[in-house]
Amino acid sequence: MRIVLQRVSEASVTVDQKKVADIQKGLLVLVGIEETDTQEDIDWLVGKIIKMRIFADENDVMNCSIQDIDGDIIVVSQFTLHASTKKGNRPSYIKAAKPDFAIPMYENFLKSLEREFNKKIQAGIFGADMKVSLVNDGPVTILIDSKNRD
Repeated sequence: MRIVLQRVSEASVTVDQKKVADIQKGLLVLVGIEETDTQEDIDWLVGKIIKMRIFADENDVMNCSIQDIDGDIIVVSQFTLHASTKKGNRPSYIKAAKPDFAIPMYENFLKSLEREFNKKIQAGIFGADMKVSLVNDGPVTILIDSKNRD
């Protein structure tokens, strides 16, 4: 499972010209799921997301987590995070999980994050053509792959 974690001052997701998620200060999390992902991957990433100290403290040092600042989170599914670009110029998405596996994993990811964060998580719509808007604060953008834990 791969995520792109972006610190934002605001973010939103629109589907069919209807805003389905909207936050101010917090995190925009893009999530890519592959067939080999497990609950262990979810649990590890959830811990990273809620404990990652990428928000400024009173001394303007990145020393606070999303929990410390009482921020919000939007999660967006993005199969293209598993694109392979080794051959040619057309990405291959062979490692991205098919919807029958990815949808339950995505839903479980959202539930696990909400349970550990103890706050409502906003989300895009799996498989929809989404328009994601954000103001990346910093900018701070972090890539995390649950298969690279060691």
